[in-house]
Amino acid sequence: MPRMHSPTLDHPATAPWRPDWQPGFAALGPAFVREVLPTPLPAPHWVGTSPEVGVLLGLPPDWQQSDALLQAFTGNALLPGSRPLASVYSGHQFGVWAGQLGDGRALLLGEVNGQEIQLKGSGRTPYSRMGDGRAVLRSSIREFLCSEAMHALGVPTTRALCVTGSPALVPREEIESAAVVTRVAPSFIRFGHFEHFAARRQYDDLRRLADFAIDCWYPQCRVAGDTTGRATYAAFLQAVSQRTARLVAHWQAVGFCHGVLNTDNMSILGLTLDYGPFQFLDGFDPGHICNHSDNQGRYAFDRQPAVCWWNLHCLAQALMPLIDDAQAAEGALAGYEADFTAAYLELMRAKLGLAQPREGDAALVQRVLSVLADEEVDWTIFWRRLSHATATQDFEPVRDLFVQRSGIDAWLLSFQELHAHMDKGLAADLMLKSNPKFVLRNYLAEQAIAEAKLGRLGELQTLQTLLARPFDEHPGFEGHAGFPPDWASRISISCSS
Repeated sequence: MPRMHSPTLDHPATAPWRPDWQPGFAALGPAFVREVLPTPLPAPHWVGTSPEVGVLLGLPPDWQQSDALLQAFTGNALLPGSRPLASVYSGHQFGVWAGQLGDGRALLLGEVNGQEIQLKGSGRTPYSRMGDGRAVLRSSIREFLCSEAMHALGVPTTRALCVTGSPALVPREEIESAAVVTRVAPSFIRFGHFEHFAARRQYDDLRRLADFAIDCWYPQCRVAGDTTGRATYAAFLQAVSQRTARLVAHWQAVGFCHGVLNTDNMSILGLTLDYGPFQFLDGFDPGHICNHSDNQGRYAFDRQPAVCWWNLHCLAQALMPLIDDAQAAEGALAGYEADFTAAYLELMRAKLGLAQPREGDAALVQRVLSVLADEEVDWTIFWRRLSHATATQDFEPVRDLFVQRSGIDAWLLSFQELHAHMDKGLAADLMLKSNPKFVLRNYLAEQAIAEAKLGRLGELQTLQTLLARPFDEHPGFEGHAGFPPDWASRISISCSS
């Protein structure tokens, strides 16, 4: 397609940053990507920036002061040497084949330092369908904050370099102001990329994509003497399954609901991808649905492990032309449940202060989950109070979270007996490093967004500071770690952004 005209392209000689672009995904060619320029936005301004991601990319130390980079990360100018691309993929959405999708509002600027840089909300692409290619300030702030918060929690995730805002208006459920989030990852390849080429019987392109992913991130999957490649592609599927299992285990342990686990939102690298209607649990409700568009509860919190397994089967089906052996493909996914359980128990043991696996750990975890669910006790506050109680041996603050105390008292007796012959200080230290004090609750994000809409960015910056070190105490900010207000339960988050 012809390149779209942009009136404010920055000249390389005046650019404050000249990235050393690597070929990366773009080298796969026109079957995978379409070249398209971003659509400019008027009067951009910085909303939020991540100095840590700037270092990751090799940006100059004062990059947040550069108007040229502000323009570039809004889509009003091009970084030197960048040829923005939108990629095509397909996928299953809410369990139904949706056919061709693609980067409808995201543009890949290129790859530098082993990281792809992508603008989200920078205008229409050939894959926008009926969309406008824009993102709004609300959703962009949510993705920016949560990407960096998840990284600080140790959860595999895409990252976010910055958010820029504009007074341009975008129609959604209401009229909102436009924004662009610059997100970063080693790759944004999705399960849906493989589904796309398999569905179209473009098997040579499917093989090229799989070989690219294996060569870049899964070289250990190359099987010596595998002349057909079938064993290598099965090993690749198994490796993706293992990464996915560990990712979902992290979500369940930290109380994170993704909200829209379509196959086109699943990362081939096992990263949390596409922050839309996500939520960190307040009260522990295993069946909690955070996306009000999810009428059937397909993506409820406790269904996330099973849904990701279903998505892996979609990936396996897409890879079947390469694996060419149904038994081998099934075998590659056979370990998913065990991989998830092992990763989940490892994370939950740390939350319980148990450095080594013990018989009965799984039962102890299941019992406390049942007790918490009975009264929908606040997930984050419970685990943090339990951590402090282990250090002080004062469990009253934990008991105070429950109206009916018989269940928690019985469980605490088992918990204390388990710790009887352990170093309480070491156990508490492990727990305090595993149970965050601060997570991005929906109401905290809403407060920061409301302030940002008025041009006040102080609350967003406060959240950035707290969420960058979520296991620290941060004296004076206890309010950000307290119980959510009553109105928080009425916050409605959908796929609209």
